[in-house]
Amino acid sequence: MNIGQAATASGVSAKMIRYYESIGLIEAPVRTEAGYRVYAGDDVHTLRFVKRARNLGFSIEETRELLALWRDKSRASADVKAFALRHIGELEARIGELQAMVKTLGHLAHHCHGDGRPDCPILEDLADAPVRQGAVRAGSRGRVRHHA
Repeated sequence: MNIGQAATASGVSAKMIRYYESIGLIEAPVRTEAGYRVYAGDDVHTLRFVKRARNLGFSIEETRELLALWRDKSRASADVKAFALRHIGELEARIGELQAMVKTLGHLAHHCHGDGRPDCPILEDLADAPVRQGAVRAGSRGRVRHHA
């Protein structure tokens, strides 16, 4: 099948398929003499695996590690479980950060009059917020941002 068909069958856009190939996350498929990519069922299966891993919040590098574990038939399931549990801990930490942001922003919005006056506690807080240690920045995993 061609890249469009592989994209439809896997749920991964053709653009993302090309990107995953360019960074070596997935192997480049066989090409025709004219240079067109030809995907097999195994390629689509791998693309579905990658899509599911990414939808579960795994980074590109973590997805690469998961692919290696998936392909290694001699690996122990304990290795995969430990990997998943570590990711759960990271997700729980991110959830806590998001909940704290909702609480703070809700408090600020509650104290904003929302009228025609220029006074706004939301903007005042953003302008006067101290730099916090351990602030989270957006990365390849789409994490939330705390800007200094």
